[in-house]
Amino acid sequence: MKELLLAKIRNKNITVGVVGLGYVGLPLAVEKAKAGYKTIGFDVQKEKVEMVNAGHNYIGDVVNEDLEEIVKSGMLSATTDFSFVRDVDFIAICVPTPLDEHQQPDISYVRESTISVAKYLKKGTMVVLESTTYPGTTEELIRPLLEDGSGLKCGEDFYLGFSPERVDPGNLLYKTKNTPKVVGAIGKDATEVIAEMYRHVLEGDVYEVSSPAVAEMEKILENTYRNINIGLVNELAILCHKMDISMWEVVDAAKTKPYGFQAFYPGPGLGGHCIPLDPYYLSWKAREYGFHTSMIEASGMINDRMPEYCVDRCGSVLNKFGKAINGAKVLVLGVAYKQDIDDYRESPALRVIDILEKRGAEVIYFDPWIPKYKNHHGEIKTGLKSLEKEIIADADLVVITAAHTNIDYKYIAENAQAIFDAKNAMKNIDERDNIEVL
Repeated sequence: MKELLLAKIRNKNITVGVVGLGYVGLPLAVEKAKAGYKTIGFDVQKEKVEMVNAGHNYIGDVVNEDLEEIVKSGMLSATTDFSFVRDVDFIAICVPTPLDEHQQPDISYVRESTISVAKYLKKGTMVVLESTTYPGTTEELIRPLLEDGSGLKCGEDFYLGFSPERVDPGNLLYKTKNTPKVVGAIGKDATEVIAEMYRHVLEGDVYEVSSPAVAEMEKILENTYRNINIGLVNELAILCHKMDISMWEVVDAAKTKPYGFQAFYPGPGLGGHCIPLDPYYLSWKAREYGFHTSMIEASGMINDRMPEYCVDRCGSVLNKFGKAINGAKVLVLGVAYKQDIDDYRESPALRVIDILEKRGAEVIYFDPWIPKYKNHHGEIKTGLKSLEKEIIADADLVVITAAHTNIDYKYIAENAQAIFDAKNAMKNIDERDNIEVL
């Protein structure tokens, strides 16, 4: 099986399947197709399938023209029908892995997708899980589901591995194509073949590890590292405010050291699908071994507290002008979880807005990337279409929660009564009498 698959990879005689056409799956499907491998995208959402088949892009990191071209050429198609799994030789599972209401891993999407794949799995297929999850998922959950559902044996009839997605939405330098890939599979042959498949598609290095569990833990380490360090600077930002020291200036000074320091900056909390969630996966799994991840849990508490802290600071700014949050008109700039993207998953800005409204504020928002969003309560919120001078001036407070580069902050500063800048977006503004920074 190994030599046959390697030959098929080299000859581009592989049909690829990608399960889940979201922020991870669609860019991967596009790159597979661009590399010369016929690709089928699978998704339970009919709307996504129809958009892909029409060549209409809905993911920021995908080039519209690329998607249109590969769809027209027949290299990429999408379907809701999982029976087409029988036609593919390589399957990447890229479905969401959120947390449930109890902050525990929700792997229902992974489970259901795997069950659907297993029904039609044929001999000689490579299956790779790319969804971020806890160490052990591939071997403890995916393998038995595939074996029981297909009647095939892992390592003999099909290969199974884990290769974590490393997509950084909005990153102008590193995309799916050139970001290094980590591959861990069940068995040396499986690792070699799956790694070879990625090498023929991607430009980044492919690093092989000894098992899926190592690859799973590696991805969680990446995001936990960021989570903890952001928690550190957020806590120090609170302390620095009490000491009348700019944490932003402190970090900029520290990063002049050419070794031993990586710059992280404070903000209104953590957002995105991975960094706020992944450490919880590890903490949950650790409890199975009677181990408490105290450092991770502490940083999580700090980061989770930041939206409320930011609202408290908003209250202090308003108080300086003789106003209270209750009844105040607040303009929030940016609901994306980070600058210059259209993704608001787990965005701390949504929590800031929610807390402001609970305290009686009248909140409006502007985000050039996100004209509307669905909040935690399932309500659709619609943003301003433009930032008129009168709207800015009428607001008792402007709160910056995402530092989008296509906003004229000088214009905001000139017209706003008061500003609370949680992202240091106003750092280049000279006249700062109406600006307070996190």
